[in-house]
Amino acid sequence: MSEAAIDHGHDGPDDHHEHPKFLAHHFDTPVQQYDAAKLGMWAFLAQELLFFSGLFVAYGVLRSWYPEVFSASSHQLDWKMGTVNTIVLLFSSFTAAMAVRTSQLGQKKQTSTFMLLTIVCACIFLVVKFFEYEHKFELGLLPGKWFGTPRDMMSFEPLLATHGGHAIPHLPPKSHLFFSIYFVMTGVHGIHVIVGIGVFIWIWLRNARGEFSKDFYTPIDLVALYWHLVDLIWIYLFPLLYLID
Repeated sequence: MSEAAIDHGHDGPDDHHEHPKFLAHHFDTPVQQYDAAKLGMWAFLAQELLFFSGLFVAYGVLRSWYPEVFSASSHQLDWKMGTVNTIVLLFSSFTAAMAVRTSQLGQKKQTSTFMLLTIVCACIFLVVKFFEYEHKFELGLLPGKWFGTPRDMMSFEPLLATHGGHAIPHLPPKSHLFFSIYFVMTGVHGIHVIVGIGVFIWIWLRNARGEFSKDFYTPIDLVALYWHLVDLIWIYLFPLLYLID
């Protein structure tokens, strides 16, 4: 083999084909890179579903053991706030999908607008959730041993212990189990919302710098897929927690 062949590999027109800036060196074509990224995201979303499935199983077991407790405790949640958050997340899924569509068409400005709308919706969701949590803290509707301890008494022994099993007279014993699963499930979901906001801001900044086009919009597509999962999880959480008869 000649020295030239060693230095340059094989000769031919394919050796000098144009390499797009967005194409990573370990991929041969943009299509290959897109398919690999999409497969990776679907694998990530699958493990996210496995993670949440454990929480849903715990919910199902506890609800089957204490149906009256879950029914009575669910009435302490504000279904109107839950409805608002459901509508907000559904709309945010639409704006995320539109961000993908406009990026496919190379409409940079519209893509940025739809991503900003998605971020705003996510922030509205968190604000509503904050007021929900604040109300629970004020009433002492807290998980575990803190159940029955109003916010202004958090430094003292929980009232749960002084009332022989449950501190709030109009709720049955073991009501703290419902609020434990409520705070865990909605709290973990809220963390996913915060992560989604951060990623959307990062992608929005990249789009503002002109890194995406109709030839390369993979990151926008992937973050939208993630956001659809966040929306899907909430669609299950809302009726399971807020709409128990």
